[in-house]
Amino acid sequence: MKYTDLAQKDIVELQKELKEKKVSLFTLKAKQKTMQLKNTNELHETRKDIARILTAINSKRGVQ
Repeated sequence: MKYTDLAQKDIVELQKELKEKKVSLFTLKAKQKTMQLKNTNELHETRKDIARILTAINSKRGVQ
């Protein structure tokens, strides 16, 4: 996921995607705790995606 793709979406879509990523992060953490997660890089990528989404939301709102 790239920031340029996120910048084109509106705030409602970004909030929906943020919620999905947070749920995904929760399930990935649970899988890691139970030793079911094979690719631990998914945690890193999901956290980065959440940060990108939050940055896009804040730029749309005009928060500096």
